[in-house]
Amino acid sequence: MTSESAPSTPAKPLKGWRLVAANLREPKVLVMLLLGFSSGIPIYLVGNTLGYWMRENAIELSTIGFLSWVGLAYSLKFLWAPVIDKLDAPLLGKLLGRRRGWMLLAQVVCAAGLAGMAMIQPQEGRLLLGGHEVDQLVVFGVMALIVAFASATQDIVIDAWRIEIASSNEQQGLLTATSALGYRGALLVTDSLILIFAAHIGWSMSYELMAALMGVGIVATFLAREPAASVQAAAAPHASMLSVQGLYDAIVAPFVVFFREHGKWALVMLLAISLYRLPDFVLGPMANPFYADLGMDKETVGAVRGSFGLLATTVGIATAGLCAVRFGFFTTLMAGAVLGPGSNLAFSYLALHGADPGVFTAVMVIDNFCSGFAGVALIGYMSSLTSAGYTATQYALLSSFYALPGKVLKGFSGWSIEQLEVGRSLLEAYSLFFAGTALIGIPALVLCLVLAARRTGATARAPAVE
Repeated sequence: MTSESAPSTPAKPLKGWRLVAANLREPKVLVMLLLGFSSGIPIYLVGNTLGYWMRENAIELSTIGFLSWVGLAYSLKFLWAPVIDKLDAPLLGKLLGRRRGWMLLAQVVCAAGLAGMAMIQPQEGRLLLGGHEVDQLVVFGVMALIVAFASATQDIVIDAWRIEIASSNEQQGLLTATSALGYRGALLVTDSLILIFAAHIGWSMSYELMAALMGVGIVATFLAREPAASVQAAAAPHASMLSVQGLYDAIVAPFVVFFREHGKWALVMLLAISLYRLPDFVLGPMANPFYADLGMDKETVGAVRGSFGLLATTVGIATAGLCAVRFGFFTTLMAGAVLGPGSNLAFSYLALHGADPGVFTAVMVIDNFCSGFAGVALIGYMSSLTSAGYTATQYALLSSFYALPGKVLKGFSGWSIEQLEVGRSLLEAYSLFFAGTALIGIPALVLCLVLAARRTGATARAPAVE
């Protein structure tokens, strides 16, 4: 007599720390860390750190502020995100897939642009190009714009890859935090360590070193696995982008779907997102020129940012994640809306206090903790609003709205300080400017409260499930 085999018992789903450990062992987590690092390398090199280099070369504050407008590429990336969503990168798309092909192309162009900036340098003068004399600062600005455009393209693809490669909401949260850590690690290099490098080997060689660091992203691109959603989209028959239907699907449909899903609240969401980090954006271009005018040497600034600043950023990121679990997502979002602009008041105090290393360290701790906290809260919120099939375009739309007003207004930051300086000392003008940037964070907090109240009301009206 043959005995029947007992039915197999389904494996128990992993929970708690076992689930966390299982996710951490996946190769995609390491790839996400490296891609986050690659994403963070260029942004300060065409923004805040560039301001330090320019100010040391005696470039006026107003010029530094206006050149920060190259960062608008990050805010306008939703204009070409549909192309990234629907078409393969030239040549590389066939070899690596849609997401990885665009990643590699953007990384190579970005590295070449940084090397070009290192060669030209931000100086007043004329350059001989093609038999014609051109303004050196203009050529330098064009190179910075190329880097910003390539960097923004890289961000589009990495964000899409992050969202599409996640197998669950829990893993999405882990990948978001991993990306943020890699990104913040890159900011440590380009916002802190580069100042120490520049003090010893000069700005040009430091920028060449940053160009070489884009190789981290290139390695990650080859290690990455093409998301299944991207492979299916590339293989599935679809209308050409050159047709009316193709253009509609690529450009119009993502926005229609977003507004259809969220209704009249879509505008409130976009407005809240666009104002959330406005104080940080407006302050940003003037931070490093402020340190130079304050009399802080590059090595001290770099050392403090690379030690106390890094620790504070890591704690801020971790705290935001824990608060989201313990107190809820909207509570965390509102806390970030207070902490972000509130930290700008510390800069206002530093301007009046003077070049005290102890006070400077305290300011860096406050600023980095608050920025890390607010950044994770906003990224998580924007990621939750995207729809399947339009991940890259919708996330690019949201991340563009989050930065657009700040990127426009920050171009006037140097001019504003020059106007405030009339009848005052330069440091008094800085102090008033920083206090003003804190006040412009109030509207974002009000909008977050409105969205939280709407969410609470919707939950209360939902029928109970028996």
